[in-house]
Amino acid sequence: MSDITIYHNPACGTSRNVLALIRNSGEDPTVIEYLKTPPDRATLVGLIQAMGIPVRDVLRQKGTPYDELGLGGPKWTDEQLIDFMLQHPILINRPIVVTPLGTCLCRPSEAVLDILPMPQQAAISKEDGEAVIDSKGNRIGKL
Repeated sequence: MSDITIYHNPACGTSRNVLALIRNSGEDPTVIEYLKTPPDRATLVGLIQAMGIPVRDVLRQKGTPYDELGLGGPKWTDEQLIDFMLQHPILINRPIVVTPLGTCLCRPSEAVLDILPMPQQAAISKEDGEAVIDSKGNRIGKL
């Protein structure tokens, strides 16, 4: 195992693409299927702080009880939103990746390239065949 961790949902294409990019860099990450093993409060708060993004940016809307719970309203505090994510882990957007270079909500999947210690070892495409483009505009995959 490496010192890279991915909070992963195997049913999510973006999450699968990120995991493939991590492995394509030669790393064997710790894979936490967060729907089966949700983070505790301290871990979730630590991840959000490490990403440096607002709590609301970690909330997933699609395919979740977000609308049913009325989470789009301004009345909810960050602590309350975290409570909802702990009660309903599907509300945690994914994948979140932790590496020695940083912690990132990797949407789009190419965002992981900025925090991987090692470069990609081979050309790679996403599951849908789309080429992977790094943050510098370089094509990594093939069409």
